[in-house]
Amino acid sequence: MYATRCVIPVIKSSKDYQVYRISPDASNRLAIIFDSTNANTSLTCCIEIFDVGGQTPPNRHQWAVEMFFVLKGEAIAICDGKSAIIKAGDSLLVPPTGTHLIKNTGSTRLYTLTVMVPNEDFSELIRSGIPSELDAEDMAVLGRFDALMPC
Repeated sequence: MYATRCVIPVIKSSKDYQVYRISPDASNRLAIIFDSTNANTSLTCCIEIFDVGGQTPPNRHQWAVEMFFVLKGEAIAICDGKSAIIKAGDSLLVPPTGTHLIKNTGSTRLYTLTVMVPNEDFSELIRSGIPSELDAEDMAVLGRFDALMPC
């Protein structure tokens, strides 16, 4: 039996993403895809873009699970003192309370699809940062050259 009611999904493309650096010295940018402000649910889903040599600060989440899917590049992931090399196509799941960081070890930018559930104020932290933009290299990775063109 099929449901008689359909919820219209929220659809966004890369030209709709809001991009931020959390701080002036941050070596990564976060392009918010969905969060509690535009998806009406407690998650944060973003593209995380790491400069060459860039990394997240060591951090942990009390309740949230965080997942990184590597779209392009390579990195070292460290969680609670254990490390692993991750490359394009790899996924990393960080459990709640795991102190972790991701560091770009490649010769190009590192791109990850990063999802945190529940949000645990992650999107609020991102949005409190410095507005930024996606450039042509970012759009090439995201497959949307046309998003740079004016409407």
